Amino acid sequence: MQPAEFRRQAHLLADWIADYLEGSERYPVLSQVRPGAIRAQLPAAPPATGETMEAIWEDFQRILMPGLTHWNHPAFFAYFSISASPPGVLAEFLSAALNQQAMLWRTSPAATELEQVTLSWLRDLIGLPQPFEGVIYDTASISTLHALAAARERLGRDIRVRGLSGQPPITVYCSQDAHSSVDKAVLLLGLGHDWLRKIPIDESFRMRPDLLQEAIDRDRAAGCLPMAVVATAGTTSTSSVDPIPAVADIVRREGLWLHVDAAYAGPAAICPEYRWIVEGAERADSLTLNPHKWLFVPFDLSVLYVRDLHTLKAAFSLIPEYLRTEEETLNLMDTGIQLGRRFRSLKLWFIMRSYGVEGLQAMIRQACQLARHFARRVEEHPHFELLAPVPLSLVCFRACPPGVVDLDTLNEELMRTLNTSGEAFLSHTRLDGKLALRLAVGHMSTRRQHIDRVFELLEGYLAARGNSGSHSTQQRSLSQ
Repeated sequence: MQPAEFRRQAHLLADWIADYLEGSERYPVLSQVRPGAIRAQLPAAPPATGETMEAIWEDFQRILMPGLTHWNHPAFFAYFSISASPPGVLAEFLSAALNQQAMLWRTSPAATELEQVTLSWLRDLIGLPQPFEGVIYDTASISTLHALAAARERLGRDIRVRGLSGQPPITVYCSQDAHSSVDKAVLLLGLGHDWLRKIPIDESFRMRPDLLQEAIDRDRAAGCLPMAVVATAGTTSTSSVDPIPAVADIVRREGLWLHVDAAYAGPAAICPEYRWIVEGAERADSLTLNPHKWLFVPFDLSVLYVRDLHTLKAAFSLIPEYLRTEEETLNLMDTGIQLGRRFRSLKLWFIMRSYGVEGLQAMIRQACQLARHFARRVEEHPHFELLAPVPLSLVCFRACPPGVVDLDTLNEELMRTLNTSGEAFLSHTRLDGKLALRLAVGHMSTRRQHIDRVFELLEGYLAARGNSGSHSTQQRSLSQ
């Protein structure tokens, strides 16, 4: 592709992206294709000779676009939405063109040092003390894996060299609502899933410190070696925040590693009124948060902060002769399992500079306000109820009209009907044995009309079943 043709195609692509970001509502949020439909339209082998960009672009729009679920839709309320902001998209485009590989400082001084600067900005904004240093990975699953690998290294049992053979059972602790990435990290580190202790939760879905202490005491008495505790600040199911200060007291007394998983809720701590989310995290050994969840960074970008970067490097640093350099500075390849590293910090830098702290705070506050608005509508309707507190931007609720025995099936039907309509996309969880619908607000373009439309659709589906009821106010408040 010659420069003139690249320029022409790039302009066409920029125009299409601008139109897409402006008008993503014209697409169904959840893809409506059936399994195998996309693959069936694609050839089994690549073309023998090159094709034109026009032909490729036509197939993209005709075949692939119907198979996309639109995370950039303002009515995407499933999971935790990822909002690709325009400045972040531009930075991603630029990063691809620059094609930096930041394994060593010398292979990209700018990528290495910009990562340090942007993460120090973010660290200060959420209130972590200066000893914490940050490293960028792709997702929180990888961040948690690296944190627990550092915890294993700090045991001082030479496991890196000698392996786990001959070691007592090594135990890790988290709440029963912790993310499954903790389970996978324990599996991958060879600790054995049987030695991951899931601590029961209280009525607000937070880890119970008293039961954590009991579990540690039992394991020590049985000859196990407790290693780490993972506290969650913003669980996936309910956005609950574990009592980190109380957990930190236990961890310090027991000499364990404390990792705080703040992947979803952590970015909200840039707002002073939400700093409570990470209260106690200054006593942790590590903390992870995802700018690609709630700082409007295009997927993917997760941050791991560690109190002692030397422990993380001790777990992973391995320098073959061909990678030895004379510069005495940080080489990002020493901070994790991967050698190659993308220029991810560029998009975080673009976004922080483009919106500023006040702009980012305003969008986070708006998401929380919209969630509270939806929660109020749920509370005020006699045939809906909240199933968990609403501290941030996630609402867990269900329809509960009188006379319906199987509420789980009813709510599954409501969710399926809404999702197949293409107008919005919800996901679900299970709380106290009940199926709960999850509405997670996080997209920068979501407005009150999108929130109200979801409730009106659910209300209409319920009415069509003959369960409409009146709109009299009936409080079922579990909220803040």
